[in-house]
Amino acid sequence: MSVLLSKSLHSSTFRVALLCILIFGTVVLVLFSYGYLATDAYVLSRSDQAIDADQADLIKAYHDRGRHGLIETIARLQAEQARADALYLLADTSFRRVAGNLSTWPRPLQSSSGRSTFAATNREAGLLDRPEVRASFETLPDGFHLLVGRNVGDLNKFMTSIHVALGMAILLIFAVATVASVAVTRRTVGRIESINATTDAIMQSGLDKRVPLRGTKDEWDNLAGNLNKMLDRIEALMAEVKQATDNVAHDLRTPLARVRGRLEKASLGPRDSGTDQALIHASIGDLDDVLRIFASLTRISQVETTGRTAAFRSVDLVEISAGVVELFDAVAELKRVRLAVMGEQSLLITGDRDLLFDALANLMDNAIKHGREGGQVVVEVARHDDHAILCICDDGPGIPDHEHENVFKRFYRLERSRCTPGNGLGLSLVAAVARLHNAPIKLLSDGQGLKIEWRFPLNAT
Repeated sequence: MSVLLSKSLHSSTFRVALLCILIFGTVVLVLFSYGYLATDAYVLSRSDQAIDADQADLIKAYHDRGRHGLIETIARLQAEQARADALYLLADTSFRRVAGNLSTWPRPLQSSSGRSTFAATNREAGLLDRPEVRASFETLPDGFHLLVGRNVGDLNKFMTSIHVALGMAILLIFAVATVASVAVTRRTVGRIESINATTDAIMQSGLDKRVPLRGTKDEWDNLAGNLNKMLDRIEALMAEVKQATDNVAHDLRTPLARVRGRLEKASLGPRDSGTDQALIHASIGDLDDVLRIFASLTRISQVETTGRTAAFRSVDLVEISAGVVELFDAVAELKRVRLAVMGEQSLLITGDRDLLFDALANLMDNAIKHGREGGQVVVEVARHDDHAILCICDDGPGIPDHEHENVFKRFYRLERSRCTPGNGLGLSLVAAVARLHNAPIKLLSDGQGLKIEWRFPLNAT
């Protein structure tokens, strides 16, 4: 756990999380500060409005009835219970109290006029607990001084509470965000470490390891699932490469061994033009078989790796099928197999005609070769929704269900002794052409025949 925590704290995810926390905290601090200052300004403005209203009344009384009317108005305002927080003071030219509920003139306010906030230290009965005062003062025409104020102690208390709440909220936000970032980072680093551990195990022991899934179906489980599928695919490809290598070695060893044996025998015997000529022809035939294997491998690789779509154009699937049937008509007659094309008169798809012809020819060759002698092979072309369906049916022994996927592998042959002609590359080419044309192939076999269904996307009309 300590190692995981250390990696979490040093991870880029944690640094990004801290940066996000800093940005978020700054935004929150700015918003809270704006709210605090706006509230403070609003409350002070309300106090200033009340002070200005009282001050206007007092000045009006002074102008209307003189100093005596001003004193009476101050007494009346003091007597109103609703104005318990209101502060008034009328002082003479020497700042001695004449009327009001403040006993002395505040020393900081001994200028001619203005507005200020101060602490009232000496007041008459009814003093408030927190005598912070917001006041407006001025000098009257006769030299006397008038002060009108409001106790803002509650405001200060309220603003202090807001200040404390703001500080606590910011600390709480940073604390929760930090804990959350550590937790999220640990989770992220934990899943990454799980993937790293699996990759290390694969490098050390092989492709049999898989990234563990937690069943959460989140993006990490999706990533782990995709990595496991990729590993399955790589493992299958490696198995195919190994099998292909073994099969290539087997298929090449026989003709090359025959060539070597003939040459060795010829080197030890007397020269004879007829015998030498036969040996040369036989050796050329064996070497041609080897070259055909390499040519087939090269063509399959080209189809799979280069995605040769430059020759794609609109082609008629029925016309291609008829051409293949015509090509194999003579071969079918030797086995007394009947060939037929059924279905649509014309069906257009987009593809490479030569590759489709060769792939269909491989399927036809297999159907005739492995079908029943005296039987039939039917090529059916039909339209189904937005797809063209090409089916090749024979009445041979079929292929077991568990072998359906294997027969498309390179060099894979159901006949394990590998004594019959062939190299197991025909259906591999068919599979490569099918993937190139985005046309999946499905095998259907009931033990009394084989049906190969090939589904192509139709041309848009």
